[in-house]
Amino acid sequence: MTCRKIVTIVGARPQFIKAAAVSREILRHPGMIGEVMVHTGQHYDPNMSQVFFDELEIPAPSYNLEVSGGSHGAMTGRMLEGIEQILLEEKPDWVLIYGDTNSTLAGALAASKLHIPVAHVEAGLRSFNMRMPEEINRILSDRVSTLLLCPTELAVENLAREGVTQGVHNVGDVMYDVALYYRERARATSQILDRLGLQEKGFALATCHRAENTDDPVRLTGIVSALAQIAEDLPVVLPLHPRTRKLMQQFGLEGELSALTVVEPLAFLDMVTLEQAAKIILTDSGGVQKEAFFYQVPCITMRDETEWIETLASGRNQLVGADSQRILSAYQQGPQFAPEAGFAPYGDGFASKKIIENLMLPV
Repeated sequence: MTCRKIVTIVGARPQFIKAAAVSREILRHPGMIGEVMVHTGQHYDPNMSQVFFDELEIPAPSYNLEVSGGSHGAMTGRMLEGIEQILLEEKPDWVLIYGDTNSTLAGALAASKLHIPVAHVEAGLRSFNMRMPEEINRILSDRVSTLLLCPTELAVENLAREGVTQGVHNVGDVMYDVALYYRERARATSQILDRLGLQEKGFALATCHRAENTDDPVRLTGIVSALAQIAEDLPVVLPLHPRTRKLMQQFGLEGELSALTVVEPLAFLDMVTLEQAAKIILTDSGGVQKEAFFYQVPCITMRDETEWIETLASGRNQLVGADSQRILSAYQQGPQFAPEAGFAPYGDGFASKKIIENLMLPV
């Protein structure tokens, strides 16, 4: 069997984390499968990019397109142009994409137009909100993918309802692989609790970055107001995305931030440590919702919908939108009930192994 060449497209913080698990599995098959990593540059801040490659032990990207900033169309177009040139040069057997970012869509389009098969990790997720850029990206990427590598059975069902059944596989969630691999390492090496003066289960952890929240002054005000009120009862740690910080300043919300423990975006192992140690998590991040579920920490999701409805079924995650009173009510009530024993909707922790097995099959 000739060595199968994979070009992996990443560009945003969550993709670096997922790629770490799959890249580690690729390295277990020398001579059979090899990887060329392409970083689009979508997340360019060192705290959101380079530190992740270092901590997660991901091979340094072979290419960095350094595409960041600008409108969705401008960014995706520049990525598309850069990825196309790389694919023409590398001539891979597969292009591997993750999730729902502009980098994902650019990789899918560039590969499909060159007739290179696409494998989409996290295929089949749906929020059913077409106002979200991520929903558009994931639907279009699924449509041109040859391998649709789903994290849950519900994702398989979503694709079937859209008439997509060929090449669909429920491999489980690579984020579960990551959670299992790094949880003890994070506890052993991270000093973040000491640095911030935090006690185990003595604080709330919050994140806010989605455009539906940050770009709307009413929604962003509701979220920040709720966090400030929670901070009167329990310290709230907020690792602040640079774009969110800029918009908070634009909307005149800096005063509310004084009640919170605001920090720069955190290194991966520091974030995992905080997630495990938090009493409760408030977030609009899909990845953080799942990590809260994996680490059995109650979660409040500050969105109107979620792709990860299995976390809601567990009772450990509550979906509340961006209204401050609903957020506060969910915080005061706490989790509604515990999941049943054996409830494991995200697989068995071997998603990466199953992804590689599929990539090594004949195209």
